[in-house]
Amino acid sequence: MDLLPSDEQLDIVSAASEFISSRMPIEDIRRRIDEPTSVDVGIWREGAELGLTTLGLPEEHGGSGRGLDDEVLLFATLGQHLATGPFLATTLGARIAARCGDTELVAQIADGRALVGLAELRDGAVGPDGFKGTFDLIDAAGVGHLLLIGDDGAALVEAAEFSDVETLVSIDPGTRLATATITAGSILHWVPATVDPIRARALVLSAAGLAGITQAVTDMATQHAKTRVQFGRPIGVHQAVKHACTDMAVRAEAARSQVYFAAAALQAGRTDAEFQVLAAKAVASHAAIDSCAANIQIQGGMGYTYEHNAHLFLKRAHVLSHLIDEPTDVLAELLEQGAPQ
Repeated sequence: MDLLPSDEQLDIVSAASEFISSRMPIEDIRRRIDEPTSVDVGIWREGAELGLTTLGLPEEHGGSGRGLDDEVLLFATLGQHLATGPFLATTLGARIAARCGDTELVAQIADGRALVGLAELRDGAVGPDGFKGTFDLIDAAGVGHLLLIGDDGAALVEAAEFSDVETLVSIDPGTRLATATITAGSILHWVPATVDPIRARALVLSAAGLAGITQAVTDMATQHAKTRVQFGRPIGVHQAVKHACTDMAVRAEAARSQVYFAAAALQAGRTDAEFQVLAAKAVASHAAIDSCAANIQIQGGMGYTYEHNAHLFLKRAHVLSHLIDEPTDVLAELLEQGAPQ
């Protein structure tokens, strides 16, 4: 099994990286902090037309027909550049719409007219016959549909189902949060987990974003250690800094390798796919949070300031680590399953 990206995959990553760097720079996170949404609609449409939300969608539905491994590389790139917007929910929402034959919605997602937010169940139930309970809404402002993920499948619902929404303050200025309680909601589209494992795909893609963050802060810390001079010498000559950067590099490699393998296992339908997916989320979460904290330490006093990007990576890492499943729940599921034979 070759876990190294091909030349074609590297071209996809390069195109995505160039677009995000030029059209969605990290500086926009601060610039749009008081805006209802974290992403410019016009720029989102440019990204959608580039294929950022339909990379894994079959060609007959207007996608690129690429595999999960390609999507993982894309989401790692999104994480590495702290791209804002509901990429995860929109990408998976397009899959559900395509599975259910909603060609109009798929077309709207493909050209950027439709965005899908994420509604995470805190307490209640989600099923093919409806949903109820309290939900956390992630990047749901201004979207037409929301993605709900349950144990037995995933659903698309109209945003209008969530009428009484309370806006919350997010730890990450590039992510919009809200909450809502629904007594009885209607499902627009439902896809059983046996037909398409949306939850597993969501875990892998969020883990890929965390792996991308880990690589980004590793590069940031290493570069700073090489160029920051104190008492006439780069700080990287000191063992404490060297060891910290080395630990970060090891964590980045571990996260990347486990995420790649989880994607390959899920795509191949291996019997241990669920275990590998959970392991990817656990490894990538710890790697990102620990390395982001180490990066701030290496950056020194300026790493703690609002103007520095280091703290933005740590905040995004915390948000992604809690998506889909809480970190403690992921570990509990891993322990329950046990190591694959």
